[in-house]
Amino acid sequence: MTGMRRSEARLARAPFFAPFRAWRAALALVLALAAAGCAQMVPQTVALRSGWPSGVPQTHEIEAVPFFPQDDYQCGPAALATVLAFSGVPITPEPLVSQVYVPARRGSLQLEMLAAARRHGRVSYVIAPRYGDLLREVAAGNPVLVLQDVGTLAQQWHYAVVNGFDYPSGTIYLRSGTTKRLEMPFTAFERTWMKSGYWAMVATPPDRIPATATEDAWVSAVLALARVADGERVMTAFATALRRWPENLASAIGLANQLHARGSLPQATAVLREARRRHPNSAIVANNLAQLLSDQGQQREALALIEQAAADPANPFASEIRSTRETIVERMKRGASTAR
Repeated sequence: MTGMRRSEARLARAPFFAPFRAWRAALALVLALAAAGCAQMVPQTVALRSGWPSGVPQTHEIEAVPFFPQDDYQCGPAALATVLAFSGVPITPEPLVSQVYVPARRGSLQLEMLAAARRHGRVSYVIAPRYGDLLREVAAGNPVLVLQDVGTLAQQWHYAVVNGFDYPSGTIYLRSGTTKRLEMPFTAFERTWMKSGYWAMVATPPDRIPATATEDAWVSAVLALARVADGERVMTAFATALRRWPENLASAIGLANQLHARGSLPQATAVLREARRRHPNSAIVANNLAQLLSDQGQQREALALIEQAAADPANPFASEIRSTRETIVERMKRGASTAR
């Protein structure tokens, strides 16, 4: 051994070290691929590690959320009753079955869930398909109704309500099925939720805007409510939107229409005067304000206003403006005839 050349000595030692280096490199590659695979399977859970939503506590649970154990295939009515009852609607799942349950499908469609909440005077709002938005809503005190695919071998759609989370332990809390406090890992929950396209909704009273609501999406949700709910709730929803977004034209027009319908003409006029100040080129505001002024006997101001709007015959409300002008002129004629 003492006469072994240096090159031979290196070769003799090489087999003890080369496989170890190769194994270490292979292990690093496997771990990297596993991490990449995990990120692909639950991308939003992984993103939370470096991008936890600002202002959201890492632990929060809305314990007051009620629980209605579901009957077979009727998770939709149970989940919807959960969020509606929490919002103040006195309801149980039974009356919702006929409104949302589709026997042929053994389940409920999302559109029916949204529509049923509106019929009970709540604004149905579909939140953005983001884990951060779901957490933000729960942290703000809004339980979130989610659609999951909980099937193992075959697709099995299921509605549940997220009412809490504990990020340090990686746990999501749900009112689900026959379990009052179902605990799911963040990763497992995302795997079931992502199959629905991360579909989730909240149902709030008309005076409560969800934490993650955007202007256009919220006003669209209020307009949908206006098609089925009573005027008082619709008026409250438009007024709430206008307080949050004073420049929103649709909310101003909607609120003025509701006030007009209930006979509150001075209040409706005040809303439209402010809207005209903010939107001086809006033909529909000019038309509606002129109509309101005329209804209150202020024909001269109404005529001056409608003729300004009528000066542009190409605007999309030209026919409505002509009709309003004719009404004002006719009223003026009747008034002049009565005065003689």
